[in-house]
Amino acid sequence: MSDPRSLDILQCGAISLESLLPYSSNYSFLGWARQEDQEVRCVYKPREGENPLADFPSGTLCQREVAAFLLSELLGWDLVPPTVLREAEYGVGSVQLFIPHDPNRHYFNVRYSARHADFLRRLALFDYIANNADRKSGHCLEDSSHKLWAIDHGICFHVRYKVRTVIWEFSQQPVSTRLLMDLECCARHLASSDGPATGRLYHLLAEPERESLRERLQRLLHTGLYPRPCAGQRNFPWPPI
Repeated sequence: MSDPRSLDILQCGAISLESLLPYSSNYSFLGWARQEDQEVRCVYKPREGENPLADFPSGTLCQREVAAFLLSELLGWDLVPPTVLREAEYGVGSVQLFIPHDPNRHYFNVRYSARHADFLRRLALFDYIANNADRKSGHCLEDSSHKLWAIDHGICFHVRYKVRTVIWEFSQQPVSTRLLMDLECCARHLASSDGPATGRLYHLLAEPERESLRERLQRLLHTGLYPRPCAGQRNFPWPPI
């Protein structure tokens, strides 16, 4: 699970920005979050820098970035780098721990590595539950200790099915008992907004989006199978990397 100290620095530390990140469809800044004598590198995505989308409510992409982190935490899967919603230089936005990585090491390069098999099985389920419309290969990063991380979740949690991902190799395979237990535990959390983590997640999503989230999770529990590509729909993101 995420380091509480990193989360605290991201949430409360002073943010200083270095530069814009290249090749981003929305404004994304690389910077530092500093608190007392500690600092972490971070990526800041301000709400004001989001390009409008026809099918997502305006100004909500940063909230979805944070909601994806909170969902990963509720599942206990440690997939998404620590991410918070806060004020910084250009207004409210998501601030996420930056993962140093080799850009040539992404999903297409690591998918056959035995050390990453469990992570990718969890991620395939996560992307279905979160309704991720943009799981590119380059959104899987391998850090210096060879741990994988999943990033870029701004277009998740839509009420209509929109899953577009490069990870379909587990389609129709049975979900392991251990992962089903994690899903059941998460479903119990999502059935109530009383818990602090669930409350924070629900605060970021509209009620129809919360209901769709619960329905997708229950559908997985009912079938016990990894989802398959949907006939008649674009199931892969473009570009794929």
